Amino acid sequence: MTTLITGGAKCGKSRLAEKLLDDFTGSKIYIATMMPYGEEALAAIARHRKIRAGKHFMTIDRYTDLDKTEFSENCGILLECMANLCANEMFRGEDICDPTENILRGIIHLQKHAEKLVIVTNNVGSDGIEYSGGTAGYIEVMGRLNARTAELCDNVIECVYGVPVVLKGKLCF
Repeated sequence: MTTLITGGAKCGKSRLAEKLLDDFTGSKIYIATMMPYGEEALAAIARHRKIRAGKHFMTIDRYTDLDKTEFSENCGILLECMANLCANEMFRGEDICDPTENILRGIIHLQKHAEKLVIVTNNVGSDGIEYSGGTAGYIEVMGRLNARTAELCDNVIECVYGVPVVLKGKLCF
């Protein structure tokens, strides 16, 4: 069972994602994709670790190459978040690349081994602002990546002001 959770910033996506795995009795893995660059990133990482404390997640930091992640079979996995993963992959070298196929390969790898997979992503590009350069390219890739990921998922949920709105499938606690 794979669930994609999308929404804007600070809308309750992470809380919902963790809640979907609350009752999972097997091994629970949290794949963290945020690179610890700068004080703001470090504060966000610390905040998320504090929120997860006591929820029995084993954290794996994986910034790129999701398909190389190793974990036990039939576990519950929370991937947080695809937007960071995309940026890490897209801007990791001198040449900007489209990481869509690499990330999708990684998601399929997780699906093959996880009993329950919850993926958090961001709804980028809906602010109506026209961006240029790398930012515009990133927004375009994220739109394509989110759409292709949604195709792979059983459930797609948009979190709006903390309220889960089912776009595909059902909400499975």
